[in-house]
Amino acid sequence: MIEQRPPGERRKSSAALDEARLRQQAIGVRLRQMFDQVVNEDVPDEFLEILRRADSRSSENG
Repeated sequence: MIEQRPPGERRKSSAALDEARLRQQAIGVRLRQMFDQVVNEDVPDEFLEILRRADSRSSENG
């Protein structure tokens, strides 16, 4: 059975859904911005050195 709502209540529900979608969209935009910032950060020299050592050990062993 389909529930019938009065027209005013439908508008309220629709407005609430629109607001929720806008919030989700804003969160998504901000998360993408943060992700892009992290991806574009330089890798610390110490970490690169650790990776180089690990690569050289793995090439020596196999």
